[in-house]
Amino acid sequence: MTTLTATAEEPRTAPARPAYRVTGRRVLSSEWAKLWSLRSTWITLGLGLLFLVAFGLIAASHYKSGINSGHTDRDFATSTAVSLSLFGTNFAQLALGVLGVLVTAGEYSTGMIRSTLAAVPRRLPVLWSKAAVFGLVALVVGTLGAFVAFLIGSGIVSGTPAAMGLSHAGVVRSLLGAGLYLGLVGVIGTALGALLRSVAGGISVLVATLMLVPGLISLLPSSWQDDISPYLPSNAGESMFALTHDSTTLSPGAGLLVFLCWTALALAGAAYRLARSDV
Repeated sequence: MTTLTATAEEPRTAPARPAYRVTGRRVLSSEWAKLWSLRSTWITLGLGLLFLVAFGLIAASHYKSGINSGHTDRDFATSTAVSLSLFGTNFAQLALGVLGVLVTAGEYSTGMIRSTLAAVPRRLPVLWSKAAVFGLVALVVGTLGAFVAFLIGSGIVSGTPAAMGLSHAGVVRSLLGAGLYLGLVGVIGTALGALLRSVAGGISVLVATLMLVPGLISLLPSSWQDDISPYLPSNAGESMFALTHDSTTLSPGAGLLVFLCWTALALAGAAYRLARSDV
């Protein structure tokens, strides 16, 4: 007589998966990787840097030729090495602002935003990370371009009434202010892309805010212009890096505060729509 002994098989256990947590550092790292994986990032940042430096050098050369020929344009009569070197800021802000729009609105146009928010269900850290990463990149590019343009441009206008050096009062503050302004423009572009979820719409609003609205304000009565114009985003930002100020412009500190308020308003609108509506 034989006895059968049944041996209980031990249950097979699946190999333990590593526990991944969504942290702020990891979200920042992913946004950093996505930013530099796009060819448009390199091209647009290069264009922004080129605009800032090239137009500044063109303005400095034009001023120098006018001084040598004795026919200085009225618009350049009171120019300084700082104002000439930062002449390309208006062009660089378009490149950096447009790239900021693409950073967020581009994911909506491709549908990649669904994968991004599936990985980060709380949503808002995605917006903060995109704004922080691109804002920092735009700040570095803008500051680098401002200093390069000034160092070369000051050499071009050497020996003229516009000649200045880094040791002159307010010069370093103006160059750093220009870099900070371009960095914040990049953040506003990022916020507009997330708010409107359209590349064309975001770029249109950005261009209208920075370039078209100031021209329309000039059509208002003079008393209204003096009350409204200094607080527009472009004019408040310009006061951040202007070397001299008058009664119709804000001081650098006040301009920074006003521009930060505009930036916070754009981010608040983007955060509200991202948290409240489906993608």
